[in-house]
Amino acid sequence: MPANLTAASPGAPADAGRQAAEPEVPTPEVPMSDLQMHADSSPRPAGSAVPVLAFTALTGTMAMMAFVAVVGPLVRLLGLAEWHAGLSVTAAGLLWMLTARGWGRLSDRIGRRRVLLIGLAGYAVVYVAMAVFVDAALRQPPAVLVSVLMLVGARAAIGLFYAAVPPTAAALVADEVAAGQRGAAMARLGTANAVGMVLGPAAAGWIALHGISTALFIAAALPLVSLAAVWWRLPDDPPPDTGRAGPPTRMAFADPRLRLPVFAVFVAMVSVTIAQVVVGFFAMDRLQLPPADGARVAGLSLTAVGIGLIAAQALVMRLKTVPPARWIAIGALVAAIGFASVAAVAAQWQLLLAHAVAAFGMGFVMPSFQALAVDAVEPHERGVAAGTVASVQGMGMVAGPLLGTLLYRAAPSGPYLLVGALLLALSITAWRQRPEVTR
Repeated sequence: MPANLTAASPGAPADAGRQAAEPEVPTPEVPMSDLQMHADSSPRPAGSAVPVLAFTALTGTMAMMAFVAVVGPLVRLLGLAEWHAGLSVTAAGLLWMLTARGWGRLSDRIGRRRVLLIGLAGYAVVYVAMAVFVDAALRQPPAVLVSVLMLVGARAAIGLFYAAVPPTAAALVADEVAAGQRGAAMARLGTANAVGMVLGPAAAGWIALHGISTALFIAAALPLVSLAAVWWRLPDDPPPDTGRAGPPTRMAFADPRLRLPVFAVFVAMVSVTIAQVVVGFFAMDRLQLPPADGARVAGLSLTAVGIGLIAAQALVMRLKTVPPARWIAIGALVAAIGFASVAAVAAQWQLLLAHAVAAFGMGFVMPSFQALAVDAVEPHERGVAAGTVASVQGMGMVAGPLLGTLLYRAAPSGPYLLVGALLLALSITAWRQRPEVTR
């Protein structure tokens, strides 16, 4: 307790008595809102929420990638065209793009936990509804228009609700972890995503041999598990905007501090979504496989992607002195080589190896642009910055699938060559980036 607030006792020394006899100087009162804002801006003990967030990323990615692994065979069995698959994935990206910044601002107002619960609950309900429709449609196929509207609508709603999770999780990591160490925390979440990429497609690909609808029903249970974990393990948090004066924080997409992370996330998501949406078609057409085997090979390819991501992000967590921009430059170059080499694939093992190499490079890029974004802004801008990056991520999810499927109709190797060129451009841009001061 401060000395000027401590009363002298009868047996205290003389100097203490004189101090007590002096007129008391009133201590200026600090509004509780300022104290709350100061407390919220200080990092909490690192890692208290990261395990729950990592588990949520794991199960959420497993559910997402399960659909990607079966979407190619599914559209063929329903009598749809390839671009319908691209449209369904694009719809999710469009809603993600339009709502991510809003979810980020909402988490500032009502708290991170509440936004996570809302997003995961909506994600789970929509996924169950989609699985029910697919099961009925495979038993008795409806009109093509009905199938397209249902798949596109369901994926759009999934994008709407799941868009709440990544920016809120990134903002929560930024709240807890000190600057300079966020790259490692982001890599932990990235590793969980990568494990989901390993388990989700592999499980969905093998389960699809017994029924595509069965794979989707099992995947639909995963968001429910995430919802229960967040409800049970993540403590309720006060809204970060509590006590903050002034208008809501605004941030432009072209903010100079976010140029490299925004460019990196856009190129990364365009590349990843193009590869995800065409791999099933590529496996069936280039390797001459039936739909069920195409789903299995697509699942194995996405599993190879997860393995590459895990290995790369483990390296990022160990080599903490490498600047994020250098990781982006190296990773984009490696990923460009891996994706472009798919154009020459003639056997299943070559397809798996090319995707593993590409993913190893992307594992350097993913946590690095996230760390760049949160390190480049002030503490009160973290939520908006995370929402901005997530919104651009949605833009990549919109552009990638449609562009990939349209190019695929012209030439099956076209999407992979385009991805290689984009990643090469990102690598050159990142190499030329001047080191920034970490905030």
